[in-house]
Amino acid sequence: MRRDVFQAIADPTRREIINLIAHKSLHLNAVANNFQISRPAISRHIKILTECGLIVIRQQGRERYCEPHLKNLHQVSKWIDQYRIFWAGKLDALELHLNSSRKTTAKPKPKNK
Repeated sequence: MRRDVFQAIADPTRREIINLIAHKSLHLNAVANNFQISRPAISRHIKILTECGLIVIRQQGRERYCEPHLKNLHQVSKWIDQYRIFWAGKLDALELHLNSSRKTTAKPKPKNK
């Protein structure tokens, strides 16, 4: 089955695994120790992340280390950018509308005698 980066980030556990190894390579047991789910479940998440190309498993002695390979997250950023541009334009238009409606509905200050 072909997997993509969007499937990888769809699950909160996988997002947390990405966050854990983004700063430092960890061996599989160290990753699993951060979660309250079974090690086989963590292994399935690791497998999906590997298939999506977000992590690479490196063998060092008897340990297997998860290393980040986060270039593929650029696909997500690119997809989000189109919505960021859309919403920035909408929010800017809303701000202009609110500012102009405040000016037209502002009551004149009473004159002091």
